[in-house]
Amino acid sequence: MQSIKTLYKIGVGPSSSHTMGPAFAAERVKERHPNADAYEITLFNSLALTGEGHLTDFAIGKVLDPQKTSFKRIINNQLHPNHILFKVIENGDRVAKYEFNSIGGGDIEELGVEVEPPKQIYPHTKFDDIKAFCKDKNITLYEYIIMHEGSDELLPYLNEVYEAMVASIKRGLKTKGTLPGPLKVQRRAPLLAKPRMKNEPNEIKENRLVSAYAFAVNEENAAGGLIVTSPTCGAAGVLPSVLYYMDQKYDFLTRDRVLEGLAVAGLFGMLIRTNASISGAVAGCQAEVGSATAMAAAAHAAMFRLPIDQIEYAAEIGLEHSLGLTCDPVDGYVQIPCIERNAVGAMRAINACGLAMVLTESSKITFDMVVETMYQTGLDMDIKYKETARGGLAHFYRKDD
Repeated sequence: MQSIKTLYKIGVGPSSSHTMGPAFAAERVKERHPNADAYEITLFNSLALTGEGHLTDFAIGKVLDPQKTSFKRIINNQLHPNHILFKVIENGDRVAKYEFNSIGGGDIEELGVEVEPPKQIYPHTKFDDIKAFCKDKNITLYEYIIMHEGSDELLPYLNEVYEAMVASIKRGLKTKGTLPGPLKVQRRAPLLAKPRMKNEPNEIKENRLVSAYAFAVNEENAAGGLIVTSPTCGAAGVLPSVLYYMDQKYDFLTRDRVLEGLAVAGLFGMLIRTNASISGAVAGCQAEVGSATAMAAAAHAAMFRLPIDQIEYAAEIGLEHSLGLTCDPVDGYVQIPCIERNAVGAMRAINACGLAMVLTESSKITFDMVVETMYQTGLDMDIKYKETARGGLAHFYRKDD
Protein backbone atom coordinates (compact mmCIF):
# COMPACT_ATOMS: atom_id res chain seq x y z
CA MET A 1 0.00 0.00 0.00
CA GLN A 2 1.24 3.50 -0.85
CA SER A 3 2.23 6.27 1.55
CA ILE A 4 -0.60 8.18 3.17
CA LYS A 5 1.09 11.31 1.81
CA THR A 6 -0.40 10.38 -1.57
CA LEU A 7 -3.89 10.69 -0.11
CA TYR A 8 -3.59 14.22 1.24
CA LYS A 9 -3.09 16.67 -1.63
CA ILE A 10 -3.11 20.42 -1.14
CA GLY A 11 -4.82 22.07 -4.10
CA VAL A 12 -7.80 24.03 -5.39
CA GLY A 13 -11.40 22.81 -5.47
CA PRO A 14 -14.10 22.11 -6.16
CA SER A 15 -13.40 18.49 -7.14
CA SER A 16 -10.38 16.23 -6.93
CA SER A 17 -11.63 13.99 -9.74
CA HIS A 18 -13.23 16.70 -11.89
CA THR A 19 -10.84 19.62 -11.27
CA MET A 20 -7.47 18.47 -9.92
CA GLY A 21 -7.20 15.27 -11.98
CA PRO A 22 -8.08 16.88 -15.35
CA ALA A 23 -5.71 19.76 -14.59
CA PHE A 24 -2.88 17.30 -13.88
CA ALA A 25 -3.66 15.52 -17.17
CA ALA A 26 -3.58 18.84 -19.02
CA GLU A 27 -0.20 19.65 -17.50
CA ARG A 28 1.15 16.37 -18.84
CA VAL A 29 -0.14 17.18 -22.33
CA LYS A 30 1.28 20.69 -22.23
CA GLU A 31 4.71 19.42 -21.20
CA ARG A 32 4.78 17.33 -24.39
CA HIS A 33 3.34 20.01 -26.69
CA PRO A 34 4.03 23.43 -25.18
CA ASN A 35 3.72 25.22 -28.53
CA ALA A 36 0.54 23.61 -29.82
CA ASP A 37 -1.87 25.84 -31.72
CA ALA A 38 -4.97 24.29 -30.18
CA TYR A 39 -6.24 21.47 -28.01
CA GLU A 40 -9.49 19.62 -28.64
CA ILE A 41 -10.76 18.03 -25.43
CA THR A 42 -13.57 15.52 -25.11
CA LEU A 43 -15.08 14.95 -21.68
CA PHE A 44 -16.92 11.68 -21.12
CA ASN A 45 -19.67 10.51 -18.80
CA SER A 46 -19.56 12.13 -15.35
CA LEU A 47 -17.11 14.75 -16.59
CA ALA A 48 -19.46 15.51 -19.47
CA LEU A 49 -22.50 15.80 -17.22
CA THR A 50 -21.11 17.69 -14.23
CA GLY A 51 -17.81 19.06 -15.47
CA GLU A 52 -19.12 22.60 -15.95
CA GLY A 53 -20.30 22.85 -12.36
CA HIS A 54 -17.06 21.28 -11.17
CA LEU A 55 -15.00 23.79 -13.24
CA THR A 56 -13.39 21.04 -15.34
CA ASP A 57 -13.18 23.15 -18.47
CA PHE A 58 -11.90 26.12 -16.47
CA ALA A 59 -9.16 24.03 -14.82
CA ILE A 60 -8.02 22.54 -18.14
CA GLY A 61 -8.19 25.87 -19.93
CA LYS A 62 -6.15 27.55 -17.21
CA VAL A 63 -3.34 25.07 -17.88
CA LEU A 64 -3.52 24.95 -21.67
CA ASP A 65 -4.73 28.53 -22.39
CA PRO A 66 -8.51 29.06 -22.67
CA GLN A 67 -8.06 30.61 -26.12
CA LYS A 68 -6.57 27.36 -27.42
CA THR A 69 -9.05 24.90 -25.95
CA SER A 70 -12.37 23.60 -27.27
CA PHE A 71 -14.59 21.02 -25.61
CA LYS A 72 -16.99 18.25 -26.59
CA ARG A 73 -19.07 16.15 -24.24
CA ILE A 74 -20.01 12.51 -24.91
CA ILE A 75 -21.72 9.75 -22.93
CA ASN A 76 -20.11 6.34 -23.44
CA ASN A 77 -20.62 4.06 -20.48
CA GLN A 78 -18.10 1.57 -21.86
CA LEU A 79 -15.42 4.03 -20.77
CA HIS A 80 -14.35 5.10 -17.27
CA PRO A 81 -16.81 7.51 -15.58
CA ASN A 82 -14.14 10.25 -15.69
CA HIS A 83 -12.54 9.68 -19.11
CA ILE A 84 -10.80 12.51 -21.00
CA LEU A 85 -9.49 12.62 -24.57
CA PHE A 86 -6.99 15.31 -25.62
CA LYS A 87 -6.24 15.98 -29.30
CA VAL A 88 -3.30 18.25 -30.09
CA ILE A 89 -3.41 20.56 -33.12
CA GLU A 90 -0.25 21.97 -34.71
CA ASN A 91 -0.17 23.76 -38.09
CA GLY A 92 -3.73 22.68 -38.75
CA ASP A 93 -3.06 18.98 -38.20
CA ARG A 94 -3.89 16.69 -35.31
CA VAL A 95 -0.44 15.55 -34.31
CA ALA A 96 -1.21 13.56 -31.18
CA LYS A 97 -3.95 12.30 -28.90
CA TYR A 98 -3.88 11.24 -25.28
CA GLU A 99 -6.48 9.55 -23.09
CA PHE A 100 -6.72 9.70 -19.32
CA ASN A 101 -8.95 8.47 -16.55
CA SER A 102 -9.34 10.67 -13.48
CA ILE A 103 -9.67 7.99 -10.85
CA GLY A 104 -10.35 10.03 -7.71
CA GLY A 105 -8.44 12.01 -5.13
CA GLY A 106 -6.62 13.93 -7.87
CA ASP A 107 -4.98 10.77 -9.24
CA ILE A 108 -4.91 10.06 -12.98
CA GLU A 109 -3.97 7.14 -15.17
CA GLU A 110 -2.94 7.48 -18.81
CA LEU A 111 -4.22 4.82 -21.17
CA GLY A 112 -1.62 2.90 -23.13
CA VAL A 113 1.27 4.13 -21.01
CA GLU A 114 3.11 1.78 -18.74
CA VAL A 115 4.41 3.54 -15.68
CA GLU A 116 6.62 2.38 -12.90
CA PRO A 117 4.38 1.03 -10.14
CA PRO A 118 4.05 3.47 -7.26
CA LYS A 119 6.25 2.79 -4.29
CA GLN A 120 4.57 0.49 -1.81
CA ILE A 121 5.26 1.62 1.75
CA TYR A 122 3.09 -0.83 3.65
CA PRO A 123 3.25 -4.63 3.41
CA HIS A 124 -0.42 -5.00 4.39
CA THR A 125 -3.53 -4.00 2.44
CA LYS A 126 -6.23 -5.23 4.84
CA PHE A 127 -7.03 -3.85 8.26
CA ASP A 128 -7.34 -7.33 9.76
CA ASP A 129 -3.70 -7.97 8.84
CA ILE A 130 -2.57 -4.60 10.18
CA LYS A 131 -4.42 -5.19 13.44
CA ALA A 132 -2.93 -8.66 13.84
CA PHE A 133 0.56 -7.28 13.19
CA CYS A 134 0.11 -4.47 15.72
CA LYS A 135 -1.20 -6.77 18.39
CA ASP A 136 1.60 -9.23 17.80
CA LYS A 137 4.22 -6.47 18.12
CA ASN A 138 2.29 -4.68 20.89
CA ILE A 139 2.32 -1.38 19.00
CA THR A 140 -0.32 1.22 18.19
CA LEU A 141 -1.62 2.09 14.74
CA TYR A 142 0.35 5.32 14.85
CA GLU A 143 3.55 3.42 15.72
CA TYR A 144 2.79 1.08 12.82
CA ILE A 145 2.53 4.06 10.48
CA ILE A 146 5.77 5.63 11.69
CA MET A 147 7.52 2.25 11.42
CA HIS A 148 6.81 2.22 7.69
CA GLU A 149 6.75 5.92 6.79
CA GLY A 150 9.45 7.33 9.09
CA SER A 151 8.72 10.33 11.29
CA ASP A 152 11.21 12.61 9.53
CA GLU A 153 9.52 11.92 6.20
CA LEU A 154 5.90 11.96 7.29
CA LEU A 155 5.41 14.45 10.12
CA PRO A 156 6.60 17.63 8.37
CA TYR A 157 4.21 16.90 5.51
CA LEU A 158 1.31 16.14 7.85
CA ASN A 159 2.00 19.40 9.68
CA GLU A 160 1.83 21.25 6.35
CA VAL A 161 -1.42 19.46 5.56
CA TYR A 162 -2.96 20.39 8.91
CA GLU A 163 -1.88 24.03 8.53
CA ALA A 164 -3.58 24.10 5.13
CA MET A 165 -6.74 22.59 6.65
CA VAL A 166 -6.84 25.18 9.42
CA ALA A 167 -6.20 28.00 6.96
CA SER A 168 -9.17 26.89 4.85
CA ILE A 169 -11.38 26.86 7.95
CA LYS A 170 -10.30 30.35 9.00
CA ARG A 171 -10.79 31.78 5.50
CA GLY A 172 -14.20 30.19 5.22
CA LEU A 173 -15.33 31.48 8.61
CA LYS A 174 -14.67 35.10 7.69
CA THR A 175 -15.72 35.11 4.02
CA LYS A 176 -19.28 36.13 3.20
CA GLY A 177 -21.16 36.34 -0.07
CA THR A 178 -22.53 34.02 -2.72
CA LEU A 179 -20.87 30.94 -4.16
CA PRO A 180 -20.25 30.74 -7.94
CA GLY A 181 -22.95 29.32 -10.21
CA PRO A 182 -26.67 29.59 -10.87
CA LEU A 183 -27.80 28.21 -7.50
CA LYS A 184 -26.85 31.46 -5.71
CA VAL A 185 -25.96 29.57 -2.53
CA GLN A 186 -25.03 31.91 0.29
CA ARG A 187 -21.95 31.22 2.39
CA ARG A 188 -23.26 30.15 5.79
CA ALA A 189 -20.14 29.29 7.81
CA PRO A 190 -19.89 32.78 9.40
CA LEU A 191 -23.53 32.49 10.50
CA LEU A 192 -22.98 29.07 12.05
CA ALA A 193 -19.89 30.26 13.89
CA LYS A 194 -21.93 32.71 16.01
CA PRO A 195 -23.92 31.54 19.05
CA ARG A 196 -27.70 31.85 18.64
CA MET A 197 -28.66 31.69 22.32
CA LYS A 198 -27.40 32.66 25.75
CA ASN A 199 -26.01 29.90 27.96
CA GLU A 200 -25.74 27.63 24.93
CA PRO A 201 -25.74 23.92 25.93
CA ASN A 202 -22.46 22.16 25.24
CA GLU A 203 -23.97 19.65 22.81
CA ILE A 204 -25.50 22.45 20.72
CA LYS A 205 -22.24 24.38 20.78
CA GLU A 206 -20.31 21.32 19.59
CA ASN A 207 -22.79 20.67 16.78
CA ARG A 208 -22.74 24.30 15.70
CA LEU A 209 -18.96 24.75 15.74
CA VAL A 210 -18.11 21.44 14.06
CA SER A 211 -20.69 22.24 11.40
CA ALA A 212 -19.34 25.77 10.96
CA TYR A 213 -15.84 24.40 10.38
CA ALA A 214 -17.10 21.85 7.85
CA PHE A 215 -19.16 24.50 6.05
CA ALA A 216 -16.13 26.81 6.00
CA VAL A 217 -13.91 24.28 4.23
CA ASN A 218 -16.52 23.18 1.73
CA GLU A 219 -17.60 26.70 0.90
CA GLU A 220 -13.95 27.47 0.19
CA ASN A 221 -13.84 24.34 -1.93
CA ALA A 222 -16.98 25.30 -3.86
CA ALA A 223 -15.43 28.70 -4.60
CA GLY A 224 -12.24 27.14 -5.98
CA GLY A 225 -10.20 27.89 -2.87
CA LEU A 226 -7.17 26.04 -1.53
CA ILE A 227 -8.11 22.94 0.43
CA VAL A 228 -6.80 19.44 1.24
CA THR A 229 -8.19 16.27 -0.30
CA SER A 230 -9.28 14.23 2.68
CA PRO A 231 -9.80 11.98 0.87
CA THR A 232 -11.38 14.14 -1.88
CA CYS A 233 -12.30 17.78 -2.49
CA GLY A 234 -16.03 17.13 -2.22
CA ALA A 235 -15.49 15.53 1.21
CA ALA A 236 -12.73 17.92 2.30
CA GLY A 237 -14.59 19.41 5.28
CA VAL A 238 -15.30 16.33 7.41
CA LEU A 239 -11.85 15.49 8.76
CA PRO A 240 -10.52 19.07 9.20
CA SER A 241 -13.62 20.12 11.16
CA VAL A 242 -13.24 17.23 13.63
CA LEU A 243 -9.48 17.73 14.01
CA TYR A 244 -9.77 21.49 14.51
CA TYR A 245 -12.68 21.24 16.95
CA MET A 246 -10.77 18.71 19.03
CA ASP A 247 -7.62 20.85 18.84
CA GLN A 248 -9.51 23.88 20.12
CA LYS A 249 -11.48 22.05 22.81
CA TYR A 250 -8.92 19.90 24.61
CA ASP A 251 -5.76 21.34 26.18
CA PHE A 252 -4.10 17.91 26.30
CA LEU A 253 -4.17 17.66 22.52
CA THR A 254 -0.77 18.88 21.45
CA ARG A 255 0.06 19.37 17.80
CA ASP A 256 1.76 15.96 17.86
CA ARG A 257 -1.48 14.33 19.01
CA VAL A 258 -3.43 16.05 16.23
CA LEU A 259 -0.92 14.81 13.66
CA GLU A 260 -1.27 11.36 15.19
CA GLY A 261 -5.00 11.50 14.46
CA LEU A 262 -4.34 12.80 10.95
CA ALA A 263 -1.93 9.93 10.29
CA VAL A 264 -4.37 7.26 11.50
CA ALA A 265 -7.14 8.82 9.43
CA GLY A 266 -4.85 8.61 6.42
CA LEU A 267 -4.23 4.92 7.00
CA PHE A 268 -7.95 4.17 6.93
CA GLY A 269 -8.39 6.36 3.86
CA MET A 270 -5.63 4.47 2.07
CA LEU A 271 -7.25 1.14 2.92
CA ILE A 272 -10.48 2.35 1.32
CA ARG A 273 -8.68 3.72 -1.74
CA THR A 274 -6.71 0.49 -2.14
CA ASN A 275 -9.57 -1.96 -1.70
CA ALA A 276 -12.54 0.03 -3.02
CA SER A 277 -12.80 3.61 -4.30
CA ILE A 278 -12.88 7.19 -3.03
CA SER A 279 -14.48 8.51 -6.23
CA GLY A 280 -18.11 9.63 -6.29
CA ALA A 281 -18.27 8.88 -10.01
CA VAL A 282 -17.34 5.26 -9.31
CA ALA A 283 -19.19 4.46 -6.07
CA GLY A 284 -21.36 7.44 -5.13
CA CYS A 285 -20.96 9.77 -2.17
CA GLN A 286 -20.52 6.82 0.18
CA ALA A 287 -17.01 6.66 -1.31
CA GLU A 288 -16.38 10.34 -0.58
CA VAL A 289 -18.22 11.63 2.48
CA GLY A 290 -18.61 8.05 3.73
CA SER A 291 -14.87 7.50 3.54
CA ALA A 292 -14.18 10.89 5.11
CA THR A 293 -16.55 10.07 7.97
CA ALA A 294 -14.71 6.82 8.64
CA MET A 295 -11.38 8.66 8.55
CA ALA A 296 -12.59 11.36 10.94
CA ALA A 297 -14.04 8.79 13.34
CA ALA A 298 -10.70 6.95 13.37
CA ALA A 299 -8.85 10.23 13.95
CA HIS A 300 -11.16 11.17 16.81
CA ALA A 301 -10.57 7.82 18.48
CA ALA A 302 -6.82 7.89 17.83
CA MET A 303 -6.45 11.34 19.39
CA PHE A 304 -8.03 9.92 22.55
CA ARG A 305 -5.57 7.01 22.15
CA LEU A 306 -8.30 4.41 22.32
CA PRO A 307 -7.41 0.74 21.80
CA ILE A 308 -7.05 -0.49 18.23
CA ASP A 309 -10.35 -2.38 18.30
CA GLN A 310 -12.23 0.76 19.28
CA ILE A 311 -10.52 2.80 16.56
CA GLU A 312 -11.54 0.17 14.03
CA TYR A 313 -15.12 0.09 15.26
CA ALA A 314 -15.41 3.89 15.13
CA ALA A 315 -14.22 3.89 11.50
CA GLU A 316 -16.47 0.97 10.64
CA ILE A 317 -19.54 2.72 12.05
CA GLY A 318 -18.69 5.86 10.11
CA LEU A 319 -18.57 4.00 6.81
CA GLU A 320 -21.30 1.44 7.48
CA HIS A 321 -23.92 4.09 8.09
CA SER A 322 -22.99 5.91 4.91
CA LEU A 323 -23.64 2.84 2.75
CA GLY A 324 -25.78 3.61 -0.28
CA LEU A 325 -25.16 7.36 -0.07
CA THR A 326 -25.68 8.77 -3.56
CA CYS A 327 -23.76 11.51 -5.31
CA ASP A 328 -26.38 13.82 -6.80
CA PRO A 329 -24.97 17.38 -6.98
CA VAL A 330 -27.68 19.82 -7.95
CA ASP A 331 -26.87 21.46 -11.30
CA GLY A 332 -23.52 19.67 -11.15
CA TYR A 333 -22.10 22.10 -8.56
CA VAL A 334 -20.34 20.86 -5.42
CA GLN A 335 -22.75 22.82 -3.22
CA ILE A 336 -26.13 21.10 -2.69
CA PRO A 337 -26.17 18.67 -0.89
CA CYS A 338 -22.39 18.46 -0.62
CA ILE A 339 -21.68 21.28 1.84
CA GLU A 340 -24.29 20.31 4.43
CA ARG A 341 -23.41 16.64 3.97
CA ASN A 342 -19.85 17.30 5.16
CA ALA A 343 -21.19 18.81 8.38
CA VAL A 344 -23.48 15.82 8.92
CA GLY A 345 -20.55 13.47 8.27
CA ALA A 346 -18.38 15.28 10.81
CA MET A 347 -21.02 14.99 13.55
CA ARG A 348 -21.57 11.34 12.63
CA ALA A 349 -17.83 10.72 13.03
CA ILE A 350 -17.87 12.11 16.57
CA ASN A 351 -20.92 10.04 17.44
CA ALA A 352 -19.30 6.93 15.95
CA CYS A 353 -16.35 7.31 18.29
CA GLY A 354 -18.68 7.69 21.27
CA LEU A 355 -20.50 4.49 20.33
CA ALA A 356 -17.21 2.64 19.85
CA MET A 357 -16.07 3.56 23.37
CA VAL A 358 -18.98 1.56 24.80
CA LEU A 359 -20.03 -1.04 22.23
CA THR A 360 -16.87 -2.41 20.61
CA GLU A 361 -17.07 -5.78 22.33
CA SER A 362 -20.47 -6.39 20.73
CA SER A 363 -19.32 -5.50 17.20
CA LYS A 364 -20.05 -8.08 14.48
CA ILE A 365 -18.82 -6.18 11.38
CA THR A 366 -15.16 -5.62 10.56
CA PHE A 367 -13.77 -2.59 8.78
CA ASP A 368 -12.57 -4.74 5.87
CA MET A 369 -16.06 -6.17 5.50
CA VAL A 370 -17.74 -2.77 5.28
CA VAL A 371 -15.15 -1.51 2.77
CA GLU A 372 -15.91 -4.47 0.51
CA THR A 373 -19.63 -3.89 0.99
CA MET A 374 -19.33 -0.22 0.11
CA TYR A 375 -17.47 -0.98 -3.10
CA GLN A 376 -19.95 -3.62 -4.24
CA THR A 377 -22.82 -1.29 -3.38
CA GLY A 378 -21.20 1.36 -5.53
CA LEU A 379 -20.77 -1.01 -8.46
CA ASP A 380 -24.44 -2.02 -8.17
CA MET A 381 -25.67 1.56 -7.88
CA ASP A 382 -27.50 3.03 -10.88
CA ILE A 383 -25.15 5.32 -12.79
CA LYS A 384 -27.50 8.30 -12.42
CA TYR A 385 -26.65 8.35 -8.71
CA LYS A 386 -22.90 8.60 -9.30
CA GLU A 387 -21.98 12.26 -9.89
CA THR A 388 -24.06 12.75 -13.03
CA ALA A 389 -26.56 15.32 -11.68
CA ARG A 390 -29.30 13.14 -13.22
CA GLY A 391 -30.71 11.45 -10.11
CA GLY A 392 -31.81 12.17 -6.57
CA LEU A 393 -31.94 15.81 -5.50
CA ALA A 394 -30.44 16.94 -8.80
CA HIS A 395 -33.38 15.42 -10.67
CA PHE A 396 -36.14 16.71 -8.41
CA TYR A 397 -34.65 20.18 -7.97
CA ARG A 398 -34.52 20.59 -11.74
CA LYS A 399 -38.02 19.13 -12.03
CA ASP A 400 -39.48 21.53 -9.48
CA ASP A 401 -37.53 24.59 -10.61
